[in-house]
Amino acid sequence: MKNDSIAEGLAVCSWSLQPSSPGDLVDKLRASGLNRVQLALDPVRESPAVWGDVQAQLNQSGVSIVSGMFGCVGEDYTTLQTIRATGGIAPDGTWEQNRKNIKATATLAAKMKLKLVTFHAGFLPHDQSDPNYQKMLRRVIEVAETFVPEKIVLALETGQETAAVLLEFLRNLNRPEVGVNFDPANMILYEKGDPVEAVRILGPWIRQVHIKDARRTKTPGTWGEEVPAGTGEVNWRAFFDALKEAGFNGDLVIEREAGDQRLADVRTAREMVIGMGR
Repeated sequence: MKNDSIAEGLAVCSWSLQPSSPGDLVDKLRASGLNRVQLALDPVRESPAVWGDVQAQLNQSGVSIVSGMFGCVGEDYTTLQTIRATGGIAPDGTWEQNRKNIKATATLAAKMKLKLVTFHAGFLPHDQSDPNYQKMLRRVIEVAETFVPEKIVLALETGQETAAVLLEFLRNLNRPEVGVNFDPANMILYEKGDPVEAVRILGPWIRQVHIKDARRTKTPGTWGEEVPAGTGEVNWRAFFDALKEAGFNGDLVIEREAGDQRLADVRTAREMVIGMGR
């Protein structure tokens, strides 16, 4: 990793801080002790009156944007079953709207001169003979080709499938501009394997890492529990060692999507990562 320090390149997801405006985001970033951010692009695209000058405000405050993220319409995370049915670009019923939004997002990301954008593609069939497998290949390629002219790399979020299934998909995709945004907590939340082993499998494709933690469910078929980084089941020392062995040289981006102490939890994650680098 950068300068052999796991604390180098540390950032935070803007949505984890639940900002109401660019100014609020700047204030919360300052309070978190971080000046690098992965920016949610959907609010910028959907509410330009509020978010249109976010890049300028961040720049003026000495904050750099390390990457962007976009979501897809109609996603329902209530249960594992609802997100499997509604997640990402997989559902036919929302594909046209998502396609339109993604094109607008690519234009926005290019204007902001971003180099990396991440998203959840949706569940990938485990069986290549499933008709939906070829459909997902075609759609991910189309999304990639929307960003390629702008020289923007895409990274698929981990979690919805095992590392082996995602690796096979990436090989079949055969597009070097598509990699992985590795989220160790998602592997646990979705019950899709050990994060450390998954890093060893997906290492060459990892473009960015989310610092997020979780505990496995005690009831099969239900969500695990997201918890503050360092208090869950991710073996962080082994995880960072695996990233180093894989030659990972990207950013470590703190993500917290649960709880009502987001800022405190982001600080906790920051201290954990810095502590690991000592």
